[in-house]
Amino acid sequence: MFKIMIVEDDRTIATLIAQALTKWQFIPYTVTDFNTVDQQFDREHPDLVLLDINLPVYDGYYWVQKLRDRSKVPVIFISSRNTNMDMVMAMNLGADDFVNKPFAIEVLVAKINALLRRTYNYSDAPNDTLTHGGLTLDLQSGMAAVGETPVNLSKNEYKLLQILMRAHGKIVSRSRLLKDLWQDERFVDDNTLTVNINRLRKKIAEAGLPNYIETKVGQGYIIP
Repeated sequence: MFKIMIVEDDRTIATLIAQALTKWQFIPYTVTDFNTVDQQFDREHPDLVLLDINLPVYDGYYWVQKLRDRSKVPVIFISSRNTNMDMVMAMNLGADDFVNKPFAIEVLVAKINALLRRTYNYSDAPNDTLTHGGLTLDLQSGMAAVGETPVNLSKNEYKLLQILMRAHGKIVSRSRLLKDLWQDERFVDDNTLTVNINRLRKKIAEAGLPNYIETKVGQGYIIP
């Protein structure tokens, strides 16, 4: 699943967006401390950022520059400031798209999906499958397969594989995997993630794809 960071100080709008994203099977993270947007970004490792222009303390133009200093993560501005100058400035500073308020949530979700497809090269085809490197994951049944060879997955193995396949080519940190699978990683033994990854690797290798998931020491895991 993709994590979407919502930087919007209107609590009603932020809540509505978060609820809609959850419905569409995204993981929303809503910023509440607008002094530390960059620190929260570093901690949460979102796959996309929704960013308002008018914010307390520093505006969205300031924060998009801060984010661009550290990441190429896609950024969509959502703002009632809709002059040509606002849009040009947003794009020049590093935004990938601009959505005017008020907006239809379906339009916002469509733009998010389109930008995620372009950035991470995933498919949201109607058959609800992910395919990469010879492995196919059925998002409806939770089953994976290497060619005609099935790979039976536990609930956590399915979640791990889906996250890593959606982000293929990109390192996914252990902290993000722990948080996405168990919500509060403080109460989970770090070894639990290692055990789940190793079981998943073994099952995929036995089906014919050894070394499908690589470890990046000190960083996390990647499906290249």
